[in-house]
Amino acid sequence: MNTTTENKKPTHAIWQVQGEGEKQRWNRIGAAWLHKDTKGANLKFDSFPLSGRIVLRENTDDNNAGSEGVQP
Repeated sequence: MNTTTENKKPTHAIWQVQGEGEKQRWNRIGAAWLHKDTKGANLKFDSFPLSGRIVLRENTDDNNAGSEGVQP
């Protein structure tokens, strides 16, 4: 990633989701920056999960706080 992208606020958060329904656990594991043409993104992982699924969500004030264990 170039430095101009890294200095901008990420447009999306990357989450690991384990479990289903009310027993889901969401852990923020990285960030993403959309490309100018919005057809792709640069992803930066702080960790990479071995189980569960990966979800990419647009940043909002609610999910940007980094609350773990709570669905954004």
